[in-house]
Amino acid sequence: MKTQRRVRRRTAGCLAAVALLASAGCAGAGTLGTTDQTVTIAMVSNSQMTDARALSDRFEAENPGVDLRFVTLSENQARAKITASTAMGGGEFDVVMISNYETPQWAENGWLVNLSDYIDQTPGYDADDFIPSLRESLSYEGDMYSVPFYGESSFLMYRQDLFDQAGITMPREPTWQQVADAARQLDSPDMSGICLRGKPGWGEVLAPVNTVINTFGGRWFDNDWNAQLTSPETESAVQFYVDLLRDYGQSGAATSGFNECATQFGQGRTAMWYDATSAVSVLEDPNSSTVAGKIGYAMAPKVDKASPGWLYTWSLGIPVSSDKPDAAWKFISWMTDKDYIQLVGTELGWERVPPGSRLSTYEIPEYKEASAAYGQLTLDSLGNATPNQPTLDPVPYTGIQFVAIPEFQDLGTRVSQQISAAIAGQKSVSAALEQAQDYAQSVGRTYQETS
Repeated sequence: MKTQRRVRRRTAGCLAAVALLASAGCAGAGTLGTTDQTVTIAMVSNSQMTDARALSDRFEAENPGVDLRFVTLSENQARAKITASTAMGGGEFDVVMISNYETPQWAENGWLVNLSDYIDQTPGYDADDFIPSLRESLSYEGDMYSVPFYGESSFLMYRQDLFDQAGITMPREPTWQQVADAARQLDSPDMSGICLRGKPGWGEVLAPVNTVINTFGGRWFDNDWNAQLTSPETESAVQFYVDLLRDYGQSGAATSGFNECATQFGQGRTAMWYDATSAVSVLEDPNSSTVAGKIGYAMAPKVDKASPGWLYTWSLGIPVSSDKPDAAWKFISWMTDKDYIQLVGTELGWERVPPGSRLSTYEIPEYKEASAAYGQLTLDSLGNATPNQPTLDPVPYTGIQFVAIPEFQDLGTRVSQQISAAIAGQKSVSAALEQAQDYAQSVGRTYQETS
């Protein structure tokens, strides 16, 4: 049975990758002009990755035999392009930025290099220093197949100064109703009460929406793989999310993702933002944020299920199709080492350190001072995340803001499009979830047939 499911998963993953390849975009230079010593790195164009690229000349100076070529992509593009290339063994990337969604599945499929030997042979690298929940999520059969660049859960970020002026107190563990009440009080023509993702994409709008579904008592599938997207709990959760955005959210919510909300909050145009704990690297940087030092933080809002925050990590792995794995590991180990944390802190500022990857980061005196408002909350959020028990009722899958099955890249994208349409007012939540239910049930049947 395990062998049959593994074959089916590989086939599904490869077919999905072929479809993605047809639509994936790619930024950066083409393959012309590369040399035998060039390591090509595909990564997401988030701020922490931009910092790594800016500091990469230090790596090249220390490793004169290795040249770096970066291909930077938006989150949706990166997931599509990297999946297609890795699944088809294209060999165009030597280092890929993936996550704890892809890593265990791709390791099982044989698409990634086992990094354990590299880790053991790299003096001072100290994989035991990685936050345990992340280390486990990037492992397959006890070995690590990618290593974390930064890790995140989710929490609520809010304008402490505005809350104080309005006489509103946000508890450390708020409910979603408390968040909605605060959004109503602070919403105005000049400022939205809250910013939430509405942009289509399984890693965009579905990330926060799934945590809301989970804490409302909803789930994607029951224990027999029957789709549950039209259950009363799931519909109540999605209706709440859509209503909150439509009543008190930012303009253009249906096209807002992480970066758009980061801009809204960082430029003082919204009173609250529920999203990734890693956002602090942007929000607390006075060079890019007008609200640095004015932000309060709280745990992920809840309803019925406690500790609903997600668990995610952008990590670096080596596709088996790379013909330069040794050089690729040199770069990966540089970008994920303790020394890199120190480099970012001293060169760019401690608020820009990649958060949530290493325990030792939170013992650095300068970082402890810089992260006083959010450091412990980040660690608590990461430690309290429950990817193996994401819902109130039993489910046959793992994952909090995603369902850890190969089909979720396509399924999640389709469902996210329906929810974004509801946010945009193009259809009702009920109609959106009816269509989403059909998509999910088709996937569920494939698991019922092999169970």
